[in-house]
Amino acid sequence: MLAGAMKPPHLPLDKIAALQPACLRIAVPEAYADANGHMNMRWYLAVFDDAGDALHERLGLTPEFHQRHRTGTVDLEHHVHYLSEALPGDRLAVYARPVAQTAKRLHYLMFMVNETKGSLAAIFECINAFMDLSLRKTAPFPPEIAHRIAEAVAQGTALDWPPPLCGAMRP
Repeated sequence: MLAGAMKPPHLPLDKIAALQPACLRIAVPEAYADANGHMNMRWYLAVFDDAGDALHERLGLTPEFHQRHRTGTVDLEHHVHYLSEALPGDRLAVYARPVAQTAKRLHYLMFMVNETKGSLAAIFECINAFMDLSLRKTAPFPPEIAHRIAEAVAQGTALDWPPPLCGAMRP
């Protein structure tokens, strides 16, 4: 017998939308549909990946920063809760909530809202690391970036709702 997946608690969309601005807005292209006629799981990850780029840029980790310092970021672990389907043509918005950090890692959540249906489509939880590309190893965030991350985590901590963490990841 299979154990049931842990469902996250109900999250009102107005609480998620308060995580403004959205990291990404996209209409689901027809090409993202699978044999079931809905957005295939691989495209959920692609959308979250693109939204993650926007989150990193907000934190100062722009392509120019990485090029100048020979750095990058890399996902170490992630978990996705698929909550409701998205169909071609549906409008999606992705919001981010940093939840924790260490010297080298950022733990964050992303919420994919189906604005067409007025529903939460998925939650993405990620542990991401800063990388020194000249050494090909993780490295501490530069102080100015670590400070920005700390501010973003503090904003998330101040919210009146707990982050719906899967419980299996720690930064």
